[in-house]
Amino acid sequence: QVQLVESGGGLVQTGGSLRLSCAASGRTFGSYSMSWFRQAPEKEREFVAAITWSGTGTNYADSVKGRFTISRDNAKNMVYLQMNSLKPEDTAVYYCAAARIPLTISYSMTAHGSWGQGTQVTVSS
Repeated sequence: QVQLVESGGGLVQTGGSLRLSCAASGRTFGSYSMSWFRQAPEKEREFVAAITWSGTGTNYADSVKGRFTISRDNAKNMVYLQMNSLKPEDTAVYYCAAARIPLTISYSMTAHGSWGQGTQVTVSS
């Protein structure tokens, strides 16, 4: 099992930027794709972005495409989510997640076996 700890959340105005970080430990980080999900109040958790184990491939939800960028540093066991042009509808708890199976990528919650505790992002209008 990999342990994940998110950081970098906070309060920002509409149009602002935040960079979320996720520190991973516990297994061969570089073999697992990583994702970010988010959950707004009274809504289901939803996929935001994913990156392959090597970092060469990424995918985004339509709602964040062009505004958010996922990246990773395998040497540091870190995953990042750069969020620009933030909107009030981006307000949510953001979770980092690791794929359950190495060398695979999926955008469903059930395909991820490890989760962080979440970090709150609040965008004021």
